[in-house]
Amino acid sequence: MNLRRWLTPGIGIKRWLLVVFLGLLGLAVALALVLRQIYRDGDTAGPVQGALSVLALQFVPPIPRAVLVAVVGACLFVGGSLGLVRALMSPFRGAEPGQPLVEVIYQKRFLARGPKIVAIGGGTGLSTLLRGLKESTSNLTAIVTVADDGGSSGILREQLGVPAVGDIRNCIVALADAEPLMGRLLQYRFPGDPSASLGGHAVGNLLIAAMTAVEDGDFEEAVRQVSRVLAVRGQVLPVSSTPLTLHARQRDGTAVDGQSMIARTPDIERVWLTPDDVRASTAALQAIGEADLVLLGPGSLFTSILPSLLLPEIRDAVAASPALRVYVCNVATQQGETAGFDLADHLEALERHTTAGIVDVVLANNQFRARVPAGWGSESVRLRWPPAGPGVPRLVLDDVVDPDNAHHHDPGRLAAALLRLAEREGSARRRAPIVRSA
Repeated sequence: MNLRRWLTPGIGIKRWLLVVFLGLLGLAVALALVLRQIYRDGDTAGPVQGALSVLALQFVPPIPRAVLVAVVGACLFVGGSLGLVRALMSPFRGAEPGQPLVEVIYQKRFLARGPKIVAIGGGTGLSTLLRGLKESTSNLTAIVTVADDGGSSGILREQLGVPAVGDIRNCIVALADAEPLMGRLLQYRFPGDPSASLGGHAVGNLLIAAMTAVEDGDFEEAVRQVSRVLAVRGQVLPVSSTPLTLHARQRDGTAVDGQSMIARTPDIERVWLTPDDVRASTAALQAIGEADLVLLGPGSLFTSILPSLLLPEIRDAVAASPALRVYVCNVATQQGETAGFDLADHLEALERHTTAGIVDVVLANNQFRARVPAGWGSESVRLRWPPAGPGVPRLVLDDVVDPDNAHHHDPGRLAAALLRLAEREGSARRRAPIVRSA
């Protein structure tokens, strides 16, 4: 046990140690008064008084006796207090075996004081972001799209009528404090064809679908209960409890239906949702209103980020939020929906589908020496700036790419860059857009 660590400011232990010490001191004074009364009233040769003399170490000189009693008392006090705390808290220890209890407690208290962050999106990008941020704050809210219609999510949606669960599962796993084995279990996919029996289905998808049935069709409550069971650090919220269908129109006028098809479609001019009268999650709107930092992305622009922002309530809540609003641009283009897009193209598409000035800052990668995967058909996002339009958000460049994969963000680097950005902003929550001169 590291005693100095237990006394670290902010861990919330010292005040209770003081209370325990004062309580023990009171008991000790009461016992001393009883013993004094026994000495005064009792027979000096009596057996009780003789036993008390031995227990009180009367045969040891006063000064050494005081030192000995103080040392023994301090050891018993510290050892007993730590043992009691360890016994009470052992069922709640984290997933890392052998991690000192003081580190678990300090981490929990530290994370609870972190900034309130809302991340909107889906796909691999959102879960990557959450894995990095959860090491610095537990006040995380992931607002996840439910427009996916491919693979296991699409089949469960068609057969059971539940919204898409795949992106939600990935976010729950990313934020879970449960054993790593549990995360691997939720991500496990049964072999075989998804259209037959359990083939292709992820265990986590089936768990969320089953919990929805247990909760009488309340999808949002089902996600909340699964998150609770897996000790999620923060909260994962579907943007809506209604299954959504994404549609797109290409520049030549061709219409494409379904998220899975749109992801492979180039030259997208516009995307929209049906049904068009869907209500957004009340908890999601509340989280946006209370946030210190609102993040759009990273993730597929047309199929992960925009589907949530196409709900008018979500769009308006983000636009009116007093938080610092950051668009995290992908580090690479995606074959199909954003092929050939540069940084300005990404922001122009985002504002064209929402509203001008919806973000205060754009965070983009400026490190282009990462390893390119074999057979990679995409390219790093080129830093053309500023975009067209009357107002331009502030651009911040940082090294946020995974050095081993130029197609992905690095969770730790991305989280660190965002937290540095939020710290620099301080209390200046809403920067006025920078108007370009003619």
